[in-house]
Amino acid sequence: MSEAVLSTLAVSGGFNDPVFEAQGVFRALMDATARPGTLHDLPVSVAPPAPLGSGSGAIAVSMCDPDTPVWLGDGADSEGVRAWLSFQCGAPVVQEADKSTFAFARAVAMPALDALALGTQEYPDRSTTLVVEVDALEGGAHLILEGPGIDGQRVVSPAGLPEDFAAQRTANRALFPRGVDIVLVAGLRIMALPRSTVARHANETETG
Repeated sequence: MSEAVLSTLAVSGGFNDPVFEAQGVFRALMDATARPGTLHDLPVSVAPPAPLGSGSGAIAVSMCDPDTPVWLGDGADSEGVRAWLSFQCGAPVVQEADKSTFAFARAVAMPALDALALGTQEYPDRSTTLVVEVDALEGGAHLILEGPGIDGQRVVSPAGLPEDFAAQRTANRALFPRGVDIVLVAGLRIMALPRSTVARHANETETG
């Protein structure tokens, strides 16, 4: 890809009103995290280069900066995406997933949660937030959620997650307060699954 094309991709597709839109994304993320499994719209207009999705791009531009290492998985990485992130928020892209503060990937190529930064007992916040592009946030296999921010149980059905997603979540939850926080994205809609949330398939009897 030529430098001229990369430059064009880098400067286009960002927020129209960076401060206002970044604040809107931040509020949506906080609301989603406070109420795991609920659906929230990102009130923005953003068009990152392919293959990064619009919701993932909005989160990246809002939450990442030069001190926020980013890892891009299959289905989220390209020369255009790297140039766009560099211009829009200055975030450095790292090769090692466990060195990232934010990681972006498609569900079909989602990294194993234990391959990401898990934090430490002293500094559990030094972990990766994984942003996963899914086919849809409804219409998939049912997951039962329990934990803080949920009154009893909440049933969700994101589509396209790996078959072992619930098992990985159980192992991740066992590390608490360490562990990976997850944000599922479809278009400009999000659902948060923080590390404190227990997730299991509807046919399982144990909550993990």
